[in-house]
Amino acid sequence: MTLLLAGDIGGTKTILRLSETSDSEALHTIYQENYHSADFPDLVPIVQQFLLKANTRTPEKACFAIAGPLVNNTAKLTNLAWFLDTERLQQELGIPQISMINDFAAVGYGISGLQKQDLYTLQIGNFQPEAPIGIIGAGTGLGQGFLIKKGDYYQVFPSEGGHADFAPRNEIEFQLLKYLLGRHDIQRISVERVVSGMGIVAIYQFLRDRQFATESPDIAQAVRTWEREVGQEEKSVDAGAVIGTAALQGSDRLSERTLQLFIEAYGAEAGNLALKLLPYGGLYIAGGIAPRILPLIQNSDFLLNFTQKGRMRRLLEEIPVYIILNSQVGLIGAALCAARL
Repeated sequence: MTLLLAGDIGGTKTILRLSETSDSEALHTIYQENYHSADFPDLVPIVQQFLLKANTRTPEKACFAIAGPLVNNTAKLTNLAWFLDTERLQQELGIPQISMINDFAAVGYGISGLQKQDLYTLQIGNFQPEAPIGIIGAGTGLGQGFLIKKGDYYQVFPSEGGHADFAPRNEIEFQLLKYLLGRHDIQRISVERVVSGMGIVAIYQFLRDRQFATESPDIAQAVRTWEREVGQEEKSVDAGAVIGTAALQGSDRLSERTLQLFIEAYGAEAGNLALKLLPYGGLYIAGGIAPRILPLIQNSDFLLNFTQKGRMRRLLEEIPVYIILNSQVGLIGAALCAARL
């Protein structure tokens, strides 16, 4: 049995998992721990503490999914002063084979390790086993990528599609675009500024400042705190989550309208990605937001906005669409990547 170490390394949280695998490539989890990343000066002491607590031998292989850009086997985390280098990690940890991959690429690798209960089918479509697979995921930002079949495996390609231009489609979205351009005093708005956690807050601010409805005092306080802390690495409140919870509970009209606009824009951007890839192998909606607001998506116009592409509508109605419910899909992907080293 080969012992594998997988890690999901973020600016806020680091999750480590030990797995065993045999020739069948089936993974068996034997130990897992979560750590607050900022409590450590580097990844090495976290792994050392983890392996000591796991009381096991040194893994033969490791793969870390990194929330930050990767260049020549090095990584600088986006929200943490860590600089990681695979060669240094191998030397200091004594693990013979280590790789690092983009955290959204890890989601792509993790798709093949998901079970039926890890997915919610939003549109059955017409699955084609040799076709590309698309991934889109709104969370802190907006990740996009795709998978192409290569022999027995899929090759994963991350992209920066979340930074493409936001394309308004109706009067209120045109107003939103104009509002964001003025608020940030910039020349263009990326789709990530609308379809993401910060996008939820941006839409709320837009509706609030247009006096769409009266603010709830509790939500107003959360949003004001978030606004004061813009630019800080860690915020004391997740305003997007507060707004989403109020929308789920149906307790605040402003929040409900915010999530309605957000979901419509999310569906439209998912459709844009699908047009470019024609992912009849499935379009997977990842990220932390979709599972949390699943009841809202189920009862929304997400699919209408996904397929509303003029003459291309019938093509998009044939694409299977799934929401990933397993929050540890990236960790699964890192483990599968480690197994293939």
